[in-house]
Amino acid sequence: MKKSFGRAAFLAAAFLTLSPAQADFSAFSKGPVFEDFGPVADVDADFEIPEGTAFKIVYDTNEAAAPGELNKMLVTAARFYNMHAGAGVAEEDIDLAVVVHGKAVHDLTVAAHYAEAVGGENPNAPLLAALMEKGVRVIVCGQSAVYYEVGKEDLLPGVEMAVSAMTVHAVLQNQGYTLNPF
Repeated sequence: MKKSFGRAAFLAAAFLTLSPAQADFSAFSKGPVFEDFGPVADVDADFEIPEGTAFKIVYDTNEAAAPGELNKMLVTAARFYNMHAGAGVAEEDIDLAVVVHGKAVHDLTVAAHYAEAVGGENPNAPLLAALMEKGVRVIVCGQSAVYYEVGKEDLLPGVEMAVSAMTVHAVLQNQGYTLNPF
């Protein structure tokens, strides 16, 4: 049993080592909605998005970005928007929300708080502004905010404070949103 576990661990490590070297991002571009964020590739897809499809998607993250980097889930929301607008889904049929808790709450903060808590400038600020300009709701867990000493005055304009992330998910689910795990 130990031998097969060791072999599986070796193969997994080899795969993880080789994958990034084989990745090709040259086919990815930004836009059509967010020209500075959310790179996507054009795909000759067989799976069709039915005419009139409306998306109500909520994303969830508690993973803070590394200092100076964009929060991956915020980028994912921009990618989803770009992909589907590019595939012909009307922008008014794309309703997205991002629920943020845990240490990721610092990614939603104004320059002074971010600099003190994380260091440097908050690279997420322009992405957040672009997302919210398109109607994407960004909602912070109040429980996490209190724990990490983030007040409403520390949040970037447009970020909403909620009682908890659990509350937001329950309410948005009742409103027809689905949780997208990617």
